[in-house]
Amino acid sequence: MFKIQKTEYVNKTFRIPKDLSERLSSTAQSEDISVNELVVQCCEYALSDLMPSDNEKGSDH
Repeated sequence: MFKIQKTEYVNKTFRIPKDLSERLSSTAQSEDISVNELVVQCCEYALSDLMPSDNEKGSDH
């Protein structure tokens, strides 16, 4: 059965280097998506492939 799902968003402010901002904008424009959607996808990808560091073993973070 089809179920409509709504993604909940929150507003956050981050400071990023100007060059990175320009690269994100350029990439988003070339892919025809919003910069916000690109940032979300980049963060999801990075976090899913993040290797745990030695000091995080046994941590619940």
